[in-house]
Amino acid sequence: MEFATQCLHAGYEPKNGEPGALPLVQSTTFKYDSTAEVAALFDLKANGFFYSRLANPTVDAVERKLAALEGGVGAILTSSGQAASFIALMNLCRAGDHIVASATIYGGVINLIAVTMKRFGIEVTLVDQNLSNDELSSYFRPNTKALYAETIANPSAQVLDLTRMADLAHAHGVPLIVDNTFATPYLCRPIEFGADIVVHSTSKYLDGHALGLGGAIVDSGKFNWSAHQDKFPEFSEPDESYHGCVYTEAFGPAAYIVKARAQLIRDLGCLQSPHNAFYLNQGLETLALRMPQYCQNAQAVAQFLAQHPKVDQVFYPGLACSPEQQRAQKYLPRGCSGVLSFTLKAAAATAQAPEAGRALAARVIDRLQLIALKVHVADIKSIVMHPASTSHRQLSAEQLAAAGVSPTLIRLSVGLEAVGDLIADLEQALSQL
Repeated sequence: MEFATQCLHAGYEPKNGEPGALPLVQSTTFKYDSTAEVAALFDLKANGFFYSRLANPTVDAVERKLAALEGGVGAILTSSGQAASFIALMNLCRAGDHIVASATIYGGVINLIAVTMKRFGIEVTLVDQNLSNDELSSYFRPNTKALYAETIANPSAQVLDLTRMADLAHAHGVPLIVDNTFATPYLCRPIEFGADIVVHSTSKYLDGHALGLGGAIVDSGKFNWSAHQDKFPEFSEPDESYHGCVYTEAFGPAAYIVKARAQLIRDLGCLQSPHNAFYLNQGLETLALRMPQYCQNAQAVAQFLAQHPKVDQVFYPGLACSPEQQRAQKYLPRGCSGVLSFTLKAAAATAQAPEAGRALAARVIDRLQLIALKVHVADIKSIVMHPASTSHRQLSAEQLAAAGVSPTLIRLSVGLEAVGDLIADLEQALSQL
């Protein structure tokens, strides 16, 4: 099936007399006739549902749909995008391990890895993803367990060179984990370019309507865990918490995603709720219709801002002047999403004074009338935010600079309104500077 058809039909195929729409199974528990049946479920010897902390029919159907859309062997829906990033990494790491991550990733994930996971004894090195292979290789260590980056960086809009990063990760015997939230599988399928694990904040474009929090992990099934048993023994050695189950032997290509559910979802309890999965499915059904319009609107807004006398720089890979355009043509041929960022022209003194720069950005944001100030992005409605004051507020000055977040940077998530109305709103706000 083509992508648009998969959005509607993958994951749930009603049988004779069953509901045509995916049912919402709002139940925590499931009844069985014998203890032997339940024991087989707990031993991972049978498929089924026994408690919605681990699996649920509604959640399962949407997981299968998303795995199909990304081209993976399996998926897990989590309670948030942050939970997805955490589970994806913790499924590989233990105390004493190390992660290499792009410095341009979402500020919340930087804080997750650099602060919270550091308390668990896991270190991270944040790197400039545009460095040469030799320079990037110098940051890998014998205890490095993953390379983590974003397809389209938040908020700098840098486009990841997926093939190069995948080759680099594999040369060091580790998987490439890619956050594909901004691109969605409609615009880019990272697995096709060598990525091993894909994560999402499903609260964004996949849901599309800001209805339900959620995240997702998709396993490509292509990383050879057995070939790297020295780095990842937990996949190829008996798991005593499941009666000696060896994941690579029992589940083959799906070893990673089964282990993530059996160990981490089981113990941490952060599966997505059935209700939020139901909302997510509604959004996925129209993903192939919405994404082209987001891209078309954002392209028009980016071109308007690029010519505005009050705007200094526009960061959008679809612009002809963007240094990211060549990568965008390779990895994002259908469009560059609806998210862009721009900086304001300011006096030298303002540019060098963070508080003055933030105040200048605030003047524009506070004067917008149609475009709403919300702590969100990639929504059906247009949203504006000031990253230095919100999503990246906890980062140091050095980390902000590495992430491409300047004091006057404004992130704009272009929605599905009439683009002329959006441009008019931006014009009236900028004209008051």
